Amino acid sequence: MRKIFIMIAFAALLFMDVPFAHAKSTVPHHLPESVVDISKENTYPNPTHDSSELVPSAQTKTLLKSANVPIENPMLIKLFNESAVHPSRWSIGYSARIYLGEWPLNYQSSETSVNWEFKRINDNVIDARGSKTGQQIGYLQKVQAKVNGGLTSEVPKKEEASQLILAKTMKKTHLPIAFSTIVGAGTKVDRPFRVSSKKIGHLYGYVPAVNERGKITYGEVFLFMKGGSAHIEVTNVMQQGIGAWMPITDHLMLRYSDQ
Repeated sequence: MRKIFIMIAFAALLFMDVPFAHAKSTVPHHLPESVVDISKENTYPNPTHDSSELVPSAQTKTLLKSANVPIENPMLIKLFNESAVHPSRWSIGYSARIYLGEWPLNYQSSETSVNWEFKRINDNVIDARGSKTGQQIGYLQKVQAKVNGGLTSEVPKKEEASQLILAKTMKKTHLPIAFSTIVGAGTKVDRPFRVSSKKIGHLYGYVPAVNERGKITYGEVFLFMKGGSAHIEVTNVMQQGIGAWMPITDHLMLRYSDQ
């Protein structure tokens, strides 16, 4: 009899809709040697982005648990935090259905990768063809360069969707990413390269970027209150595939070549 129960339980597991697949990621644990942190050398002070999550209040946590769809949107969580819902258990016959609007609710990542040469922003050149011993070349940003990322397709509530993707990707990669970054003119990198005699050396600078792909879930959010209880219900749930490019702030990929 015990064997029969074990076989039944195993068969049930096989037919359960369990998400065994994990999101793919090709982001290395350590930066490549050719990638330089220029947060101290950058002549343009990029704003820092805090990856900390908005902490829901005790009441908000209870409401979020009652929702039929996971809610991660920090703006919606903030709305619940700042609202006071105190339904009385003595409100016999009292009920309310409050429409809170359509929201991007959560983002599910399916693939994360990095293009270390996302955008070339600089080229330093040394001509050592007339030199017998060769010369050194170092990195100096000639002009201020701004590199923009963004979503790869149009979606409703674009700003909120962008912040959902950004927060999830920062937590996943532990990289300082944003939807735009600037490298200031005059930024220097103390990493010299040797240009051989009779060669022209090029030291290129690239801003790397993270590419994120996944699905974002939308839905219409209602707050129901009846008697002494309150709960959230999401209707017209829709998922949409989305991708995004997010430059890594205050980092440069250096590539040297000669000819």
